[in-house]
Amino acid sequence: MTSSLLPTLPGRYYTDPALFAREQELIFERMWFCAARGADLAAPGAFRTVTVGRENVLVSRGRDGGARAFLNVCRHRGAQLCAEESGSVRRNFRCTYHAWAYDLDGRLVAAPNLVKMPDVDRDEYGLHRVHVREWLGYVWVCLADEPPPFERDVMGACVERLGDLDAIERYRLASLTVGRRIRYDVRANWKLIVENFMECYHCSTIHPELVHVLPEFAGGYAAQYYVGHGAEFGPDVDGFTVDGSGGLATIETISDEQDRRYYAITIKPQVFVNLVPDHVILHRMFPLAADRTIVECDWLFRPDVVASGADLRPSVELFHRVNQQDFDACERCQPGMASRAYAAGGVLVPSEHHIATFHQWVRETIGGK
Repeated sequence: MTSSLLPTLPGRYYTDPALFAREQELIFERMWFCAARGADLAAPGAFRTVTVGRENVLVSRGRDGGARAFLNVCRHRGAQLCAEESGSVRRNFRCTYHAWAYDLDGRLVAAPNLVKMPDVDRDEYGLHRVHVREWLGYVWVCLADEPPPFERDVMGACVERLGDLDAIERYRLASLTVGRRIRYDVRANWKLIVENFMECYHCSTIHPELVHVLPEFAGGYAAQYYVGHGAEFGPDVDGFTVDGSGGLATIETISDEQDRRYYAITIKPQVFVNLVPDHVILHRMFPLAADRTIVECDWLFRPDVVASGADLRPSVELFHRVNQQDFDACERCQPGMASRAYAAGGVLVPSEHHIATFHQWVRETIGGK
């Protein structure tokens, strides 16, 4: 008799530093990576530094208003150019070691005795540039020499999930305002977090507040299970809040079909998008080690809602609890990945079979078995 249960990845995929290094090189350093909220780079010279794969990347705003990204390394002797996680410079990025300075476009503009070194090409010795795109109000970077098509890998993930781009554009993410940001330090492999987000077999077990708002989740099928499906609010639920009470002002451009529904999108390798009528929740993962992942979560609301001083806490609290519940579950799984009992992996029940597609993608991308 053939079993309907599919195997998972073996445990070593979640613990082996060598496999994690391959993921850093072949996934995070070659794909489009969501690095920063565009509004965090509001003015020319504003910057954030983020970990992308094995590199530290300096993301900034140019004088023309466009986003820029560079490897955060001085071209002289390799010192880290910007040590802070965020900040702003007026004109130049200046290395504190030997005072080499670079303009906002990354060009070398000053160094002690530079005029006496005519053979130093200011463009050739400028900062190492990284490919940049802005979409949904976020700055996406790609470290590959030749980046994969953004339309296929990033926009395409939204089309694959929702059916067309208009469905996500109606939420107007670029015009929303961050009402709350929470940073989670999760002691678990990044793939455990992705797998958890993709399935809802666990929802009735650990998410009582979420299942109250979205009762169909009690059946174990996630909102990503088939194209275009959004989980409907319960009949006694007024809003996507921790107690189901009324939410805030609806994003006025969503369609009637999107009202009172929740949609979830996974954009590989490190973004989760959660769409509800009055706000959007966006997660960005920053894998730091085989057993450690930073997750930065933004709650995005209409600008007038945030400016009014409206109480955002019931809306934020619902998914904050979901995050805590999910990340606690992932941290409970992480030690088991190193157990001999999980050396060959586990199994996926039918409602989790779409996770097998994710596992196959990981294997094919890093050339693993």
